[in-house]
Amino acid sequence: MEIKEAIKNRHSVRQYRDIPLEDSLVTRLKETIEECNQESGLKIQLVLDDPECFDAFLAHTMKFQNVRNYLVIAGEKGMPDLEEKGGYFGQRIVLEAQRMGLNTCWVGGTYKKGKCKAVLSPDEKILCVIAVGYGANEGKKHRSKPLDKVCGVKKEEMPAWFRDGMKSALMAPTALNQQKFFVTLKEDRAVIRAGKGPMAKIDLGIVRYNFEAASGHECSRP
Repeated sequence: MEIKEAIKNRHSVRQYRDIPLEDSLVTRLKETIEECNQESGLKIQLVLDDPECFDAFLAHTMKFQNVRNYLVIAGEKGMPDLEEKGGYFGQRIVLEAQRMGLNTCWVGGTYKKGKCKAVLSPDEKILCVIAVGYGANEGKKHRSKPLDKVCGVKKEEMPAWFRDGMKSALMAPTALNQQKFFVTLKEDRAVIRAGKGPMAKIDLGIVRYNFEAASGHECSRP
């Protein structure tokens, strides 16, 4: 599966089949996680066969079912741009999982942080978790804002690569589907800034990864 196809096909999934992940997929996920941790300095971890983390009132209210496997996005508390890095490299793993035939869902608050089985030192913290497994469904496409609400370039003035990047940016998952980001073009360089809101900096990283993966061009901050 090509990366653009993975971006298009990937939707948030909250209900999973109660079956363990294949060993070969676990190996591939762990390899991807290790690559991301080495590159970023993050402490992303994969937790398997743990039903307690999502055994919470809010998780049930939000209709999470059979979540037994999840990624923990974590890092050192003082790391520069920690949240943005978490979003960026977390989305890289999410799309690799999609290419493996797995489903995922970014989760900010509807889980029991105290029951999370991540192994962390006192100077590290959890940013969020990502449910992963064999979905009971493929999820649904989320609604998107009009292009002119998230981009300062007119469609007819966009280079082809920038158009590809924006199309994929709009497909990126964001907290409460708020899409609080804005992308513009400065001297043939894509520039993105985050709005304010829950998980806004994590969202910025997620959107940046989608844009860069689809366009082949860097999308930097001002």
